[in-house]
This record gives sequence, C-alpha cells and structure tokens, in this order.
Amino acid sequence: MIKKKLHIPRGVWVLGFVSLLMDTSSEMIYALLPLFLIGSLGTSVFVVGLIEGVAEGTAQLVKLFSGALSDWFRRRKELAVCGYGLSALSKILFALASTAGVVFIARIIDRVGKGIRGAPRDALVTDMTPVEIRGAAFGLRQALDTVGAFLGPLIAVALMLAWTDQLQSIFWVAAIPGVLAVTLLFFGLDEPRQQSASKRSHPIRWKSIRQLGRDYWWVVFIGIAFTLARFSEAFLVILAMQTGIRPAFIPLVMVIMSFVYAITAYPFGKLSDRLSHGKLLAFGLLVLISADIVLATSSELVFLFMGIVLWGIHMGMTEGLLSVMISRTAPEDLRGTAFGFFGLLRGLMTILASIIAGTLWEYSGAMTTFLAGAVFACLALVILIVRPETK
Repeated sequence: MIKKKLHIPRGVWVLGFVSLLMDTSSEMIYALLPLFLIGSLGTSVFVVGLIEGVAEGTAQLVKLFSGALSDWFRRRKELAVCGYGLSALSKILFALASTAGVVFIARIIDRVGKGIRGAPRDALVTDMTPVEIRGAAFGLRQALDTVGAFLGPLIAVALMLAWTDQLQSIFWVAAIPGVLAVTLLFFGLDEPRQQSASKRSHPIRWKSIRQLGRDYWWVVFIGIAFTLARFSEAFLVILAMQTGIRPAFIPLVMVIMSFVYAITAYPFGKLSDRLSHGKLLAFGLLVLISADIVLATSSELVFLFMGIVLWGIHMGMTEGLLSVMISRTAPEDLRGTAFGFFGLLRGLMTILASIIAGTLWEYSGAMTTFLAGAVFACLALVILIVRPETK
C-alpha cells in the first residue's frame, strides 16, 4: 500500500508569513534598541537587561491566559489578531519615545501582544497539522518567522546608512509591515472547526493542570532550565557595540544570527519528526555552550561572528523543537492551556535570566556573563541526560 504524502496546510503558511511580516517590523526596532537606549538616552546595560527581561517575561506570562481562553471559547484566530494588532500599535510609541520609561512601556505593550498571540497561534498550527509532520510545520513557521528577523535588521542597516543614523525615523517605517501582518491574518486565515462547538468549563483550574500529565510537565521543566541558560539576544548587540563597530552596521549582528536561525529551523524541524527529541535538544545545548564560550573569549570580530553563528544554529535546533514536544504531550482539548503554562514558567525564567545577565555584565563584564550562560546550559544538559526521555 502506497503511503499518501502529507503536505503542510495552507493555514500554516499564512501564519508563517504573518510571523515574517511582524518580525520584520519588530526586529527593525530591536536591532537598534540597545543602541538607542545606551547611545541616545544614556541608559546602563543593567537597565537594558531589566527592560528586556521584564518585557520578554511579560510575553510569556500573558500566554497562559491567551492559551486558556482559546481553549475555553474554542476560537484562536480572534486572540491572535488582537495580539498582532497590539504589537503593530506599539511601534508608534517607539517612534515617539524620548525617555527609557516610554521605551519600556512600548516594549511591554508589544510583548503583551506577543503573549496574546503566541499560544493560540501555536495551538492553531497543532490543530491544522497531522501529527506525522508537526515538526516540519513548526519548523516552517519558525523559519519564516526568522526570515523576518533578519530582514528587519537588514532594512534597518540600509535606512541607517541612507538617513544618517536617524533611529526614530526608522521606527516609524517599522510600523508598515506590522499593519500588513494584521491584515493578512484577518483576511487570509480560516480557522479549522473544533470537534465540539460548545463552550467548556474554564481550563485554568487544578483538574486541568493534572490532566496535562507527567510527560508534559517534564518537557516544561526542561524548557525552564533551557531558558535560564539563554538570555536576551540584546546582549549580542551590546557585545558588538563594545567592539567598536560603526553604529549603522550593528544590526548586522541580528541579521547574521537570524539568517542562520532561519536556514536551520526547517531542516531541524523535519529532523525532529524522525529523531529522538531528547538527543536533538541535547545537541542544541552543546551548541549553545560552544556559542557562550566563543563569545566569552572573543576579542576579535571573527570570533564574535563565529559565536553569533553558533547562537543562531542552536536557536534553529531547539526553539521549534520545544513547541513540538509540548504539542505531543498535551491533551487535545488543552493545547492552548498547555502552551500557556509553558509560556508562563518560561517567562519567569526569562526575567530572571536577563536580570542575572545584566547584573553580571554591569559588575564583571561580558566574559563573566557568557560563561555563566555556559554553566547554566551545562546544568540543563545534565538534567536532560539524567532523566530518561519520555515516549
């Protein structure tokens, strides 16, 4: 009997291009934000780390409620549109910002938008995709998302050169792809019909937590340990600033990292459909450890960019993989909630990781910061090796 070849659904492609547009919008700003905060507003590295940690952590915290609501109402698209819409609107605040406080507010609004859309979007990918090709589907969405992550900084470099470092003018341009992302999602995606149209009891309760199961919580635990080892990419930009690179070319750091991330996410996503998830995640941690060591000891540009390339590879190997592991261990009617709880706990670790990184950088410098990241990654690797992989 000839096995029918499965194709990635159209809706996954739509979500991928929506992510591409929004990441183009966001990364045009984020690639320049450390430069804007430190160079234009006189903010310290510790404050940058605090802003990044709280903002990214907020996004993960909000995922808990958005994922649960998407399970409760069985409508995921509306929440995703709301989230993308908030992120698009936040770009105006970045363009108007004249203090670090306004930047912080804009960052929070943007990340709240990300948190609202994240869990429903991942649950939509799971709903639309056969289990046999979910690794490929998450890898494709992540790859398209990451194409935007290197297009954004690339556009920022071009505009910095053309407009003589006019940062806030670039922030205004960044709003355009954000609006296009919301428009594409609203008109281009048809949400799959759920098996039951009736509203169910609220999923944020102890009974629902127990139904998530032991295998799910083990994946969450591994994800938490992994997140503590990987702080914000803003520290890669700050490291580049300290090497004396011309400000207009600093966004190339994110271009290179995101390009490597984009070209590796889909192949490793497909690989995760055939190989052990635990072993693939362990290899990703080894690459992260290597990246941290290279960055900690980088005194020349060639080693800086070598570490950035390794960082991008580990992102491609692991970010989509963690989503696949959550999707395969969560009950069908609690997928949004499962992604939400995962985001909640990762969010707490994101805040902690960025505060630790910012503090270490402020008092001990870049080397200590990246070596600490390597130590945390080693601890996560030990945990992964000691606990046998679940089926």
